[in-house]
Amino acid sequence: MFEDNEDLLNLPPNLPTAVSALCIWANHELQDGATIYTTFDAEIFGHRRKAVVFRSDIHAMANMLELSGGCIVFFMSYLHDVLKRSKMTEMVAFVDPDHTGALGCGNPTERARSLSNRFQNGKRGQIYLVPYNSGSHWMLSVVNPDEEIIYFMDPLKRRLITGEWKTILDNSIKIYNANKNRKGRKLIQWKNLAGIPEQNGGKSCGYWIMRYMKEIVEDTNLEFATKWDRRTNLVYTENDIDEVRAEWAKHVMKFAQV
Repeated sequence: MFEDNEDLLNLPPNLPTAVSALCIWANHELQDGATIYTTFDAEIFGHRRKAVVFRSDIHAMANMLELSGGCIVFFMSYLHDVLKRSKMTEMVAFVDPDHTGALGCGNPTERARSLSNRFQNGKRGQIYLVPYNSGSHWMLSVVNPDEEIIYFMDPLKRRLITGEWKTILDNSIKIYNANKNRKGRKLIQWKNLAGIPEQNGGKSCGYWIMRYMKEIVEDTNLEFATKWDRRTNLVYTENDIDEVRAEWAKHVMKFAQV
């Protein structure tokens, strides 16, 4: 059970117009458990995917609060449309965050197998954008299973992750290699992209990984690894993040049941 009485009238100042419009609509329409929902075709995540936006998600987006996996999924569906327009869908693919997260997504072995299946059913040479939530923090991994390289992007700019997530991704590539009867490397190559802009608040990680994914998808040369390889003074401005929020709001509104 959950309450859906979040205040969508008293909005923060300087809210992107599209987010403000979505809030005004949702304030009237998303009551008594009503939601925005759809089912995405298998072309986005490799499987059909039911997706829901709750009133609480819109409230979170308006107030820069912690983002749910559902918010991330809707933005990935928007980015898939960007890839289609650029004819890049055979270059970049997405992994459903519901198959990766630390909470409620299965044990490490199940998650590694799910990832390897996604790679197995993709195109040769594709890179995969893999959001991961450790329980209270969003990070992004970009996986190239054919080259056995994983690029790691933590909005807190910590060093390479160790432990469960690293083991899951390493094993996913090992399973992928085994299924292809390929020996593969002894060690998967991990690269910490130290030049990414760092998040500026306690719960802003979701917005930052959405912006990372947007920049990767919009670069037809896929030079993200070169751009973010070394430490830089790059930062995201309020406008950079507002652009992502506005794109999300416009995309979500397309699915609203009026």
